[in-house]
Amino acid sequence: MCLIGNIIVANKAIIVESPAKTRTLARFLGDEYELLASRGHVRDLPEKDLAVDVQRDFQPKYEIIPAQRKTIRALQQALKGIEEVYLASDPDREGEAIAWHLTQVLKLPQARRIEFNEITEQAVREALRHPRSLDMRLVNAQQARRVLDRLVGYEISPLLWRIMGRGGAGALSAGRVQSVALRLIVDREREIQAFVPEEYWSITALLTPLDQEAPFTAELKEKAGEKVEIKSEAEAQAVVAELEQQEYVVADFEEKDRRRSAPPPFITSTLQRAAASELGFSAGKTMRIAQQLYEGVELDGDTVGLITYMRTDSTRVATPAREQAVAYLREHYGDQYVGPGARGKTVKGAQEAHECIRPTSVFRTPEQMSQALDADQARLYELIWRRFLASQMAPAAYHQRTADIQAGPYLLRATSSELVFPGFLAVLPEKETGDRKQVPVLKVGEILRLLGLTPEQHWTQPPPRYNEASLVQALEENGIGRPSTYAPTIETLRARKYVQMEKRNFVPTRLGIAVCDYLVDNFPAIMDVEFTARMEADLDTVEQGERDWVELLRDFYGGFQARLAEVKTREPEVLEGEVCPECGGRLLVRYSAYGKFAGCEKYPECKYTRDLSGLPSTEDGEPEELEESCPQCGGKLLVRRSRWGRFAGCANYPECTYKRDLSGRREKQPPRQLEEKCPECGAPLVERAGRWRPFVGCSAYPQCRYIQGAGGRKPGAVATGLACEQCGKPLVLRSGKRGRFLGCSAYPRCRFTREATAEELAAIEAQTGAATEEGE
Repeated sequence: MCLIGNIIVANKAIIVESPAKTRTLARFLGDEYELLASRGHVRDLPEKDLAVDVQRDFQPKYEIIPAQRKTIRALQQALKGIEEVYLASDPDREGEAIAWHLTQVLKLPQARRIEFNEITEQAVREALRHPRSLDMRLVNAQQARRVLDRLVGYEISPLLWRIMGRGGAGALSAGRVQSVALRLIVDREREIQAFVPEEYWSITALLTPLDQEAPFTAELKEKAGEKVEIKSEAEAQAVVAELEQQEYVVADFEEKDRRRSAPPPFITSTLQRAAASELGFSAGKTMRIAQQLYEGVELDGDTVGLITYMRTDSTRVATPAREQAVAYLREHYGDQYVGPGARGKTVKGAQEAHECIRPTSVFRTPEQMSQALDADQARLYELIWRRFLASQMAPAAYHQRTADIQAGPYLLRATSSELVFPGFLAVLPEKETGDRKQVPVLKVGEILRLLGLTPEQHWTQPPPRYNEASLVQALEENGIGRPSTYAPTIETLRARKYVQMEKRNFVPTRLGIAVCDYLVDNFPAIMDVEFTARMEADLDTVEQGERDWVELLRDFYGGFQARLAEVKTREPEVLEGEVCPECGGRLLVRYSAYGKFAGCEKYPECKYTRDLSGLPSTEDGEPEELEESCPQCGGKLLVRRSRWGRFAGCANYPECTYKRDLSGRREKQPPRQLEEKCPECGAPLVERAGRWRPFVGCSAYPQCRYIQGAGGRKPGAVATGLACEQCGKPLVLRSGKRGRFLGCSAYPRCRFTREATAEELAAIEAQTGAATEEGE
């Protein structure tokens, strides 16, 4: 620091990425340093051309990002007279690259690099005591990824535009990671569509010892030493009839204790998966909120960083954090709850210098933080806090009992598990799984009394569609992408309209399937999961200093360029052995935004086409006719197919909308007809099962949309007379899991929501008579 006149001026500066960090740092650094923000990346490859000089060792042609020119000018002005500059961008390869770009743009050859995993005074001052020079291995690893992604995207995307159109302002694109993620989703959808459900039955016996009333259940497992497989109701009834005649004897009984270890603390992928499963957050939303918690929130007039850096693939816990967790556990739970500390499997390529995602102070409990955070921040902070504390706790202890029961040639098995010490479950309780009866203490040779047999029908299920949690898990397990890429990859798939969401699951669109098919057929290496994983591993060797980044790009680009040239000059594939049924011409394999198809070579004179996408259309030829009649109108029932599987539908559709699921999934109960009539159209009212609760609606839906709550209350949207603050459409009062809230009537096009004030609720109730109590 230096004195100019009577003013003390800092002659040292720290440049971080975001203004929020400067406020947090100012809390404990005061006027010692000039605190500046780069606001993220300041240079990048321009979008207007390839911007990579392939002939000169893939030299990138960086430009200052147009939106960052003002930031650069401000930084140049602020650094005048500054003697020491510390670059404190995020502690990862992207942060290292940002620091390097700053040295180039601002001409700071003497700038020093510091990094900290948490924004606390101890961590920051420790970093300032140990500055270092830039790690060019990290910089080159980031450059290699950026150039590689530009080469793939810039060279392949124009081919997609030529074949399928630009998708609106050049929206179509291919990407090294995004295209493989798309393939995972498309391949899973094809598995689901090709799946044929098979019927099977289970049989459960309710038994009790002769000398006491202690009923428990046992499931049929074997007959004459072989696994029992029951395929039909007739077979199930025959087995039940046999079992009813048998004597039930305990053949084996075992008691043992088992332990269940705590899960490791969060890394980026597991945090995104848990937030998606438990909180319903998208990967992008999870990372945005985590960034806010990391950079700092207002606590008692100060800005405090609440969690450690959120882009990490390491489960390592720093010694001070471990000691703090142990002290908290001893104070609040007791010594018996302190565990050894859980570590997860090491992710390939993980940067072990990093830490897990954890609270900066375990003594800042979720209850204490709830008043300082908004609802989403509080929920994510609690998730992180509980997971970290649980990871440092003792295992849960169970007492398990297993009994094998012989019934003639049949063997049944009963198991139960009783929690005897909660351990980490005291902080991370598991969801209730229902009232499972405990197996009593039994003796080998003891005869049991049969209370009843329950046969139950099941259907084999197709693999589930990917949701955000399972897709992130698949990407991580296959070694595709890295922690910083999961969220943007998913957002790109949505933005390109390659996927759409149904019940929080990814469903590929026709466009997404068409793009995937074209890339698989023409660029199999780019779309190969194993090839992409090997490329990720190769990029990690650059970061570790084991390989030169230019050499890596040269090895990749030779084969890639040859493939590009071949694809650009290749003639369309001919379907051998087939001719156009309309004119006799050859059939060629072609692609469009609607999918892969066979088209006549004589187009446009002959316009014959046939779908080759492999996806079922709504009708595959003439629908099969069932022997039974429609229970609503007496018409014919036809077997039809939709994206959700086979179903029986009335031939008189749309006049009659009856349909019945034939896919093997559990059918919804039909609506129960009531005696009352709809006050709007006079049709009978029916009681239906809604998402949150049963409700009463008009049987003439969708022509009449009248609904009322089953108890006379209206769970539907209630007009408020207020305007949406985002799009101007009317706001309505809705009811959700957590109570009443205001939402845009244009949902899902506009997803604006907010809490209603007490005054607004009172005004709405006065105007409409709608009940506004919390939870109704």
